[in-house]
Amino acid sequence: QLQASGGGLVQAGASLRLSCTVSKRTFSSLLMAWFRRAPGKEREFVSAINWTGDNIEYADLAKGRFTISRDNAKNAVYLQMRNLKPEDTAVYYCAASWMIVSGWDRDDEYDYWGQGTLVTVSS
Repeated sequence: QLQASGGGLVQAGASLRLSCTVSKRTFSSLLMAWFRRAPGKEREFVSAINWTGDNIEYADLAKGRFTISRDNAKNAVYLQMRNLKPEDTAVYYCAASWMIVSGWDRDDEYDYWGQGTLVTVSS
């Protein structure tokens, strides 16, 4: 139900915009988030946005470089990534939740997951 796209191979300093489309009529009620899993590491939280778009959270790794946004008319959420670094290399996953109880950065709070899109940043 979640389809992520936009990943690719870029050089350090470049930008990418990831997209995630949701095939659900109630998309506008979902809190959406991006996580990533770097090679050999645990999955980690990147950013999340509530259904109105007026409440946003970023992990420290994303602050100042990444911007999350959503378009409820298109059932889509985006992650604009700037000034990419080799350590941003990871599979990026979009996730959706009906309700967050303990924390936006907890992956067990999310009900739906996309298949992931690979971002590779070369030095």
